[in-house]
Amino acid sequence: MTYLKFDKTKLINLEYSLKREVLRTNRAGSFSCTTIIDCNTRKYHGLLICPLPDLDGGRHVLLSSLDETIIQHDKEFNLALHKYKGDHYEPKGHKYIRDFSGSPIPKLQYRVGGVVISKEKVFIENEARILIKYTLEEATSPTKIRFKAFLAFRNIHALSKANMDINTKYKEVKNGIASNLYHGYPDLFMQFSKKPEFVPAPDWYYDIEYTEDHERGYEFKEDLFVPGYFELAIKKGESIIFSAGLSEISPTGLKQRFTREIVKRMPRENFNNCLSNAVAQFFIQNNKETHIIAGYPWLPIRTRDALIAIPGLTALEGDTKQFKEVIKSISNYLSAWKLPDIITDVNSHSPADNSLWLIWSLQQLKKFDQKENIWKNYGKNIQKIITGYLDEKNQFSVHENGLIYVYESNHSNSWMNATIADKTVLNRSGYLVELNALWYNALCFILEFKKSITDKKLITKLESLKEKIEKSFTDVFWNDEKEYLADYVINDHQNLQIRPNQLFAASLPYSPLDKDQIKLVFDIIKSQLVTPFGIRSLSPIDPDYHSLYEGNHEEREIAAFNGSVWPWLYTQYFEAFLKIQPKTAITDAKEFLLAFEEEMQIDGICSISELYHGDPPHKAKGAISFAMNTAEILRLKTLIENNE
Repeated sequence: MTYLKFDKTKLINLEYSLKREVLRTNRAGSFSCTTIIDCNTRKYHGLLICPLPDLDGGRHVLLSSLDETIIQHDKEFNLALHKYKGDHYEPKGHKYIRDFSGSPIPKLQYRVGGVVISKEKVFIENEARILIKYTLEEATSPTKIRFKAFLAFRNIHALSKANMDINTKYKEVKNGIASNLYHGYPDLFMQFSKKPEFVPAPDWYYDIEYTEDHERGYEFKEDLFVPGYFELAIKKGESIIFSAGLSEISPTGLKQRFTREIVKRMPRENFNNCLSNAVAQFFIQNNKETHIIAGYPWLPIRTRDALIAIPGLTALEGDTKQFKEVIKSISNYLSAWKLPDIITDVNSHSPADNSLWLIWSLQQLKKFDQKENIWKNYGKNIQKIITGYLDEKNQFSVHENGLIYVYESNHSNSWMNATIADKTVLNRSGYLVELNALWYNALCFILEFKKSITDKKLITKLESLKEKIEKSFTDVFWNDEKEYLADYVINDHQNLQIRPNQLFAASLPYSPLDKDQIKLVFDIIKSQLVTPFGIRSLSPIDPDYHSLYEGNHEEREIAAFNGSVWPWLYTQYFEAFLKIQPKTAITDAKEFLLAFEEEMQIDGICSISELYHGDPPHKAKGAISFAMNTAEILRLKTLIENNE
């Protein structure tokens, strides 16, 4: 019985099919992403999208789509689908679709008269290459297939426009051609497992529209270049493999290569397998480093996201080796206390909380691997971070009360990092509640190793700071009238908006709160912020609350941290819950996980989206596959198992 189920009767319904997307990656930065019926609805969609570090360091859409036409008795049936102006779809290939399955790899089946043909796609592991297998399952007369490759050759954040600078020339290679539209790009090799006829017919296809970008307030029309078309005969029962990659390949080995890749794939036959498949997509291995991409199809490698995600992404499998590889790779960028916001951006700001999340990750590693000598392997960096925070005077400073005071509002200083025109959406400065909760937790953690610290004066200083924070944290953040923590405090003014940031003071391994205070924080979070899909970023009773994450970029950025729901925060909520009502916490967490069973079959297939509407029915929004959400749901499963 197949775990992933799709309503065959609705596949030709565009409202159903175009909202379901499929992602495949090569674990080295390249990926393929489109809808289940192969109609691109975003500029971030394409069959072959690759990082090009020698060009601009970004990811680029090379092969946008591949149109197939079935030819019988000189009649042509085009299986493709593109949107043009005025809700005009042409050609209407979706009307021939009869089935879609997602396991172990995406497979579409078409019926055209007496012809039944299937299409299966696989992305080669650690290589920038997609393979598409076409099998003629039924045919009553001689059949040909014609292929048109729609080329973009542009950054994922841009759009292609018809121009005179394009290189329309191509070179013949074994069973195909190689195209290179612009200077600085690599060749794109398009080849088949059997020799096709290639007919050069260079042409532009104008104003192809992307509905998702239109809804998000971005430019949404693109011109794509088609160099010509391939044509070849196919017999009943025969399979033909199409390859698109950055290097030439031997066509004779394509069928075997396709089969080998299928064997590697884990059947997505249950919830855990779907999550495990999603996990593999986040790891990026290049330049002898292992990193975690924040999400697909447009998010970069963000340090904070990786540090929060790495425990969960390795928890289910107990893969401490990969855990340590990511920690080591991130630590390569540690300077004093600073870690960059975005690993690949040399000009990236260093958020005030990033390095404290590194320490939190090491706490999780200590839980996972009791034999790991944390201080021997990471103590130097832990001490470097702590002393770096104590020495910092520009971005923030440690006050006499032991708390960290941030001088200026900066979007990167918190996970609530929305911006509009490079300006911070949430102006949070002064004493930030989650930053100081992380700071207290980090101080307590380093003191676990005080017998290994040779600088005894430092130990005395840290113990004094810990004691000061245990008093000052409540004095500064606690509001006796409201009975919960302020979100931030500046010039003795408490911002009392009900946000999830106070949750960290209750959930982290070391809390500056007593059990009664943890219970009160938990209660306010439960009553105001908990939803079936995670934790709201702002209480619905707040006048700044935005119930829906929709509209243009500015409207979405405002909504993201003023009401939108974030699934990853539920695991922090669960950890606070465990401290006060462990049995009830486990029961509630199991119910929470059930909501994501259905999520495996909508939006990003077998993926968990970035965020959700604040109001019911909490529709998924943002990136279709988000590392922190996937990771923390996996960590939640592990925590449930360990506490039952």
